[in-house]
Amino acid sequence: MGFPTKVQLIKRKSSQQWYVNFPSAVAQAMDFRAGEIVHWHVADRATLVLTRPAAPAAPLKKKRRAPESA
Repeated sequence: MGFPTKVQLIKRKSSQQWYVNFPSAVAQAMDFRAGEIVHWHVADRATLVLTRPAAPAAPLKKKRRAPESA
């Protein structure tokens, strides 16, 4: 399920600022923290990729199943 979000533009005399806000549900699911640094990468004109250099560890680790013996 996606979360539609509008891009906002604030124009000032000598500059512009663009904002994309995360819906609360997304921010909470990702465990974002106020002031966290993230990096945007442009994959193509339709895709932005957000990376988190200091993302918290996953709360649950996936366990690998041992190969079944024949």
